[in-house]
Amino acid sequence: MSLPSSLDQSFVVIDGHSLDNNASKEQKNPDHPSLDADYKPGSAKSYAHNWSHASTGGGIRIQGRHFVDGYGRVCHLRGANVSGCTKTPVDHVHEQFPGDHRSVTFVGRPFPLEEAPQHLARLRRWGLTFIRFLVTWEAVEHAGPGIYDREYLAYIRTLLSMLPQYGLSAFVSMHQDVWSRYSGGSGAPAWTLELAGFDLHAIEESGAAWLLGQRRGGHVEEERGLWPCGYQKLSAATMATLFWAGETFAPKLQVEDRSGKLVSIQQFLQTHFLNMFDQVVKAVGDLEGVLGFQMMNEPHRGYLEIPSLHSFDYNTDLHLSHVPSAFQSFQLGAGYPTQVPFYTRSFPMPTKLSGHTLLNANRIKAWKDDGPTKGKCVWQMHSVWEWDYRKNEGVVLQENYFRVHPATKEPWEQRVRGLVGPDKLLFLEPIPNEFCPPSFGTQGRVSNMVYAPHWYDLNALFSKAFGNFTVNVQGLSRGMFPLKAFYWGQKGARDNYSVQMANIVKHARESLGEATTPVIIGECGIPMDMNKKEAFETGEFKWQARMMDAMMTALERSFVGFTLWNYNPDNTDLYGDDWNGENFSWFSRNRALPASLLGYEQDDATLDNGGRILSSVVRPYPAKTCGVPVRFEYEVTTGRMVFEWDNPPSYPHLEFAVIDILVACS
Repeated sequence: MSLPSSLDQSFVVIDGHSLDNNASKEQKNPDHPSLDADYKPGSAKSYAHNWSHASTGGGIRIQGRHFVDGYGRVCHLRGANVSGCTKTPVDHVHEQFPGDHRSVTFVGRPFPLEEAPQHLARLRRWGLTFIRFLVTWEAVEHAGPGIYDREYLAYIRTLLSMLPQYGLSAFVSMHQDVWSRYSGGSGAPAWTLELAGFDLHAIEESGAAWLLGQRRGGHVEEERGLWPCGYQKLSAATMATLFWAGETFAPKLQVEDRSGKLVSIQQFLQTHFLNMFDQVVKAVGDLEGVLGFQMMNEPHRGYLEIPSLHSFDYNTDLHLSHVPSAFQSFQLGAGYPTQVPFYTRSFPMPTKLSGHTLLNANRIKAWKDDGPTKGKCVWQMHSVWEWDYRKNEGVVLQENYFRVHPATKEPWEQRVRGLVGPDKLLFLEPIPNEFCPPSFGTQGRVSNMVYAPHWYDLNALFSKAFGNFTVNVQGLSRGMFPLKAFYWGQKGARDNYSVQMANIVKHARESLGEATTPVIIGECGIPMDMNKKEAFETGEFKWQARMMDAMMTALERSFVGFTLWNYNPDNTDLYGDDWNGENFSWFSRNRALPASLLGYEQDDATLDNGGRILSSVVRPYPAKTCGVPVRFEYEVTTGRMVFEWDNPPSYPHLEFAVIDILVACS
């Protein structure tokens, strides 16, 4: 079967009446319009990837391991993260960072309301209609504890209310990386660090964070890929520890709540985070286009269960440039010059120890003298370590201090489920590229849960390069013999990524149950500035297209939905996504047409301008299936798609089905 080449007709509609024999008795499935006697195929202006209530018979819900719509059809959701630009405020001035952190505004992130039609229409045209909509804690509560930005909440409500008009649906993700912009990432407002006693203007020089990426650093070789190392540095690791387990590990650190009562910093931080989340839910939770919520992006454990105060785990924590141990970070933050190991890139292991460097020679303290710790390291205050003035060196007093992980999940599950209501889906994820934790399993699992892990080719991200050789980093980090982890050619890249993706899904099924929880990859993407940015000069994005195809093939073989990282309306060749040197957006405004020249219909090709590697991104897929998908593959070089599905056993007269389609692509 040959289809026309326009992108709007490259999506396969697997449609028909409901085969769902297990639908809730309280909610009878509606009849699909195609059952009407006078129905004419194609008479309704609808597309398979339309997730509005009108197109899905009332919306999407979970049934076992699948998403299903009101007609009982299995729904395959794919889309994009919108957007990486929401990590920073619209008035962010790179040269003045950290600046006046209480008066920033995120109104207009990810894009102004007047620009929304072009971006939503473009995502619809590309079949990327399931959105992971990013919101940061800072965007809502930057002015201070309990002070909410009502203008921003009204803005995101207006924006998300537009989604059904374009057939889009979203889950709202509370985004963070490395705790906060002020510790080298994004997420929490600056006052959270000040609350713990950090001096925002001394964090960087004391070695407690790497902040150059907030000032448009991260693009040159010596700065590339450094920001994830911030998870192990003093400010981010301390804040994560205080947030998750401050009552256990920092009981002496207490702050006044709004009533003037002293409470633990854990209670204060979690209460304000959940109250902020409550404001977001109240603002958008009743909207048709909001399918669910995600409590926190890539939650990090901080120092919890750290194996040693003298080193981090090389296999799980990135070691690049200066990598102080927890103990060395304590000393640096307290103002003591400290020798720190320095790592450089290598092969086959990603980095190697190349030497040591004396940091904080100016004896800058990360802690405020007028803060709650009175200028003292919070871990020194709790006798984890001390400074020996006689020997002029630090001494560890409690090596195993952080080894016991307190139980914190149950109160959160109750509170969060109460906030969002029983009908909204909750998306949960572990640390990126890690397998599903046992704690996510069937005992005590969050109700109406979707497992949404992240996956990246860490070797390609680390080197910002892709060619005819790829490495299974997932296998290497778990003891695989190196030669077995090497793959050659495009077929090898597809197989490599497919093995890694299958492992993530397999371990999720083992932990969560084979048929109990949907899996969707919440983040996956490729660096557009790979191979020394040569594509920006030549206009030839061959290697980017091949890497994207390998990743998409892996996702399709595992038959999991996904939200690509990321669609960024502000992306440029020069600054990329304008955050820590990242450049993931396959859309770039450098190449887009002005709004006055755009058409917003599904079949309007003007929307494709600004898109790169669309032949790999925009692919046919079975959005809605009357049956259970079994196998799906698409060959980008030939346009051939193979889709196999089966029907529920309660319909024995319906047999196993296979379609083999040739899609003609321009």
